[in-house]
Formats: sequence, structure tokens, C-alpha cells
Amino acid sequence: MRQLMWFRTDLRVLDNSALLAALQAGPTLAMYIISPSQWRAHEDAPAKVDFWLRNLAELAKSLRQLNVPLLVRHTDTWAEAPQLVRELCHELDLGTVRVNEEYGVNESRRDQQVAATLAADGIHLESHLDQLFFRPGSLLTRSGGYFQVYSQFRKLCYQRLHSALPSCLPAPRPQADLGIVSDVPPTRVEGFPTPPDSLRQLWPAGEDVARDRLDTFALEELWCYEERRDFPAQPGTSQLSPYLAAGVLSPRQCLHAALQGNQGEFDSGNPGAVCWINELLWREFYKHILVGYPRVSRHRAFRQETENLAWRHAPDELAAWQQGRTGIPIIDAAMRQLLATGWMHNRLRMVVAMFLTKNLLIDWREGERWFMRHLIDGDLAANNGGWQWSASTGTDAVPYFRIFNPISQSRRFDPDGRFLRRWLPELEHLDERDIHNPAGLGGLFGVDGYPAPLVDLSLSRERALAAFRNLAERSEQVAAAPPVGLR
Repeated sequence: MRQLMWFRTDLRVLDNSALLAALQAGPTLAMYIISPSQWRAHEDAPAKVDFWLRNLAELAKSLRQLNVPLLVRHTDTWAEAPQLVRELCHELDLGTVRVNEEYGVNESRRDQQVAATLAADGIHLESHLDQLFFRPGSLLTRSGGYFQVYSQFRKLCYQRLHSALPSCLPAPRPQADLGIVSDVPPTRVEGFPTPPDSLRQLWPAGEDVARDRLDTFALEELWCYEERRDFPAQPGTSQLSPYLAAGVLSPRQCLHAALQGNQGEFDSGNPGAVCWINELLWREFYKHILVGYPRVSRHRAFRQETENLAWRHAPDELAAWQQGRTGIPIIDAAMRQLLATGWMHNRLRMVVAMFLTKNLLIDWREGERWFMRHLIDGDLAANNGGWQWSASTGTDAVPYFRIFNPISQSRRFDPDGRFLRRWLPELEHLDERDIHNPAGLGGLFGVDGYPAPLVDLSLSRERALAAFRNLAERSEQVAAAPPVGLR
């Protein structure tokens, strides 16, 4: 019986659970659905949509070598997907649809609705574990709940990896030609402008490119990852996140590349390899959180009491942060890097997020939304988890009283100002001392048109601490209030 492989965020041929299962079960066709309004509702960045399309074109070439025709279909939103998939199954006599699991609320609801629609006609939707090492719900606390603390989650992951290390799957074999003509993937989708070539060239598409980058990182950079990953002017990070987010690489491929460079060890041995594997497990942790606590998919705080925080409505300050005009060099350089490249160094993601939520006291959801609108590696779980960590509203979050000083962070992690000069040419003439804090130049400050700081870092820190303390006091008062009788 014919199989349909429905590609989503798994744009690769190698180590693809659903694709291999489909080809082993019978003659296989592939499908990809373009859903512009759904993508806009999810705040997907034009750079990310363009990256998807470019990788889809590369995927089509790889599928052609396997004699798997790729059909490209269009639905404005996922609400139309059940009927579209049903009609395609009847048109082409497809008995099974295979997908790799996705974990957001909308993604889960879509797949449930498709499964129910197909089941009514005797057609099966088979879901496969692919973008995680462990299926959500298989790693639980002793009380049967989802983990809320990463270190405890990681400990259980280590135990499971010791006993059942997930393997990369064998390469699929070509099937007989089905005589069905493939569709040509579109090069652009209306409403998502094509990003400049300077950005696209930073992120070339295709599995071959992704695996080459992974192999190069594992061979040349992994050993010093722990030492160099926090310095944005150095090539110390893998920069593989766009490929993982689009599924051009699998986490299993990343894990085994790290293990190969660490004599098969994942919790001992080379500190760089262990540190990077821990980052893969952070990614895993946040996707489990999506399933265990679906409210975070709905832009709700994980720590529900923080919904009452007195966030400021400050549109001018928000706009200055978005465009890199805060007067704090490390913040502005990071935000300009995001706008120009669709990516931001991970240390800087924490610094700019904490500046927005603590020093400006602006709702973390504003930052989460802005990141998703511009990140080429935008991922609901990782982006939400990172923002809520920085805002002290999330699971395993930084304590509210631990607030990064962006100038101290700049001096520590960009000591010679190389990163600042790269993105703030108006400050390139300043020396290593002054470039981190031009406001300290006094009367000379502002001659190059660089803005004055939006806020006093010390005073704004105290304002944030007061807001969180007031929240804690109100929570205590509510807890101490006498119970209200039942009506």
C-alpha cells in the first residue's frame, strides 16, 4: 500500500524516522504544505521561511535520487489541512500518512484533527519520534509529572542515554519509479519578503552543507566550546541552530558527532563536548515543557503568579531596543546583529532579554515576539524557554534578583571591543575602555550621534527588584487570606 511522507520541520533525507519507515513499508510519495497565514500567526520570520523554501528545494533533489515524488500543496491555515490530506490520499490511493512528531499546541491539534479525519476513511496517520531523543511523557519525576528543573531532567537523560543510546538510522534506499511528476517548490511566499543576499549567504541550504558544518565544528571547535562559547567576537559556537530548527540536521546526528570526538562519552571526558551535549539536552528539555505545560505555547507565563507583574508600557523604549538604539553598546550591537543576520549569539540573547525585561521592565512577550519575527532559527520551545528564563517567569528560571549588568557583560565577554566595533562603526574610534560605556566620556559623549543610554542601569535595576518584591508580597497576602466558602 502506498505511503505519504508529510514533511514539516524535518527537511532532510538522512536519519529521518518517518521517511525511512515509509520507504520500508511501501511505495512512498512526499508532501509539503505551504501555510502563509499560519506562519504569520506564529510570527515566523521571513528569513526563516526563505530558509525553509531553500532547503525544500534541496530536499526535492535528494528525494529525486530516491525516486520519491514531492508534492507541494497550499492551505492558508492548518485548519484546512485535514481535508487537503484526505483528498490527496483518495486521489493517489494512499493508505498511510507518516509524520514526525511536533510539539506545540497548534501542531498537536493539527495532527489530531488530521488523524481523526483520516481514520474515518480507514486511513492511518503514523507519528514517529524524530526531533527528540526521548518522547515527551517518557521522562517524568517520581511523582509522575514533567520536570521543571533542568539539572534533574539532565540527570535522568544521562541515565537513559547510558542504557539506550539512540542510533542514527541507515540511509534509505531508492524505490522504483512511481511515474508521478514532482512539483517545483516555490522560491518565495507572499507576505514573506526575500531577505538580502548578505543574510542568505550566511546560511546556505541543504543537508550536505549542514553535515559539513557539523563535521567541521566537531573536529575543529568542539574541544574548546566550553571556553569560547560566551565570546561573541570568536567563532566559538556551532551556529547549527537554523539547521536543527528546520530539521535539516537531526539531534541524533549532532549527538553522535559529539560522541565521536569524545571517545563515546557524553557526561565526562572533554569539557567542550560535554557542554555542547548539555545544550542539546536544554533543547530537549524545553520541548518536553511544551507538552507538559501547554500554556507556554499560548504566550502564558510558566510561573503563573508572574502574570500579575507590573510590566511597563513604553513603546518608544521598546522601539529603541528593537532597532539597536538603547545607548548601551552591547545591547545595540547584538540587536543589529539580529537584524542583519537573522541570528544572535546565545550569550547576547540572554543579555538583551534581561535588559528588556529587567532594566526596561517591558513584558517578555514583546521580546519573544520580536525574536520570532527575525530569527532564522526561531523555535517556539527554545525561544519561549530562553525568554522566560531571562524574565524570571519560567521553569528553572534565573532568580529575579540576579540581573546582568550589560556593561559588565560587555567588558567580560568582548574585552577588546571587537564585536562592538563590528556592529557599531560609529564607536570604532573609541579605545578598549571607553567603547563599552561611551556615556562615561562626559562632555565628549554624543559627538558621533550615538544615543544616550535609555535608562540608568542602577536605578532601573532597583525598579525591577521592587516590582518583583511587590509581586511576591501580593502572592503572600493572597496565600494568607482566609478561604472563601463554597457557593
